[in-house]
Amino acid sequence: MANPVPAPVGGNYDPYVALEFFKSAGTPVEFKEGKTIFAEKEKAIPVLRRNKMYLLLKGEVGLMHGKNAIAIVKPGEIFGELAVISDAPRSASALTRTPCTVIGLDDDDFGTALKKKPAFAVMLLGVMIRRMREAVARLKERGALKADAAWKESVVFDKDMLSDMASGMSDDPVAVYRAGATIITEGQKGVRMYVVMEGRVNIAIGGRVVERLGPGGVFGEAALVDGSTRLANAAAETDTELLPITRAAFIELIKFSPDFAKSMLASFSERLRFLTARLD
Repeated sequence: MANPVPAPVGGNYDPYVALEFFKSAGTPVEFKEGKTIFAEKEKAIPVLRRNKMYLLLKGEVGLMHGKNAIAIVKPGEIFGELAVISDAPRSASALTRTPCTVIGLDDDDFGTALKKKPAFAVMLLGVMIRRMREAVARLKERGALKADAAWKESVVFDKDMLSDMASGMSDDPVAVYRAGATIITEGQKGVRMYVVMEGRVNIAIGGRVVERLGPGGVFGEAALVDGSTRLANAAAETDTELLPITRAAFIELIKFSPDFAKSMLASFSERLRFLTARLD
């Protein structure tokens, strides 16, 4: 059995922000030692069972992948969030190592809490981005990202929202790129994210195309959230129109649109699952 390591929480994780978020829509629940909070591969069942994400208030929870202990959750840390955000099967089991107190939020609770405490969404994006950067670094080191590996195309904005955004959500004009043109480069400093208005964009990491985006797709947000360098290259696959969005406008979107925040988190959770699955 592998030695468990502390559960990752990201460089900008704030337990107080997490506590206020969970308290705004949930109540504490007690678990005895040795109890399974959720099981690997478990999936939500309409009416009968809903996925929940958890904040640990007291005790210690072990995360298990098969028979291997992969992480230990300590008080103040969150766990189980990806299954709620992306409505996907559990990627690990959570078992109490001691008597525990947790607050759990299902998808409806999560949406309610986002309306009250939007800062949590930005913080959680930062956590997920840090994990993604670590996964990408390990995949590059191993050479494990294959040419035909690509995550599911994500659409954050539906077409009805795009024209409204073009007129009200950015001070910058729509940017036009011809087919084959480079839009952003891996490793460069990022000050804007982009929404695809027309055309298609491919996203590449280490020379491998991992995602293709059409209208409504978003890219470049990772560098905007954590202030670091670009995680990937982006190039116009066809003639393309893009709406640039600054960090200030992005934060306003998060604050005033819980649906946008949930879409962004779901998009990132898909990417993170794609990458971590290749590390298994």
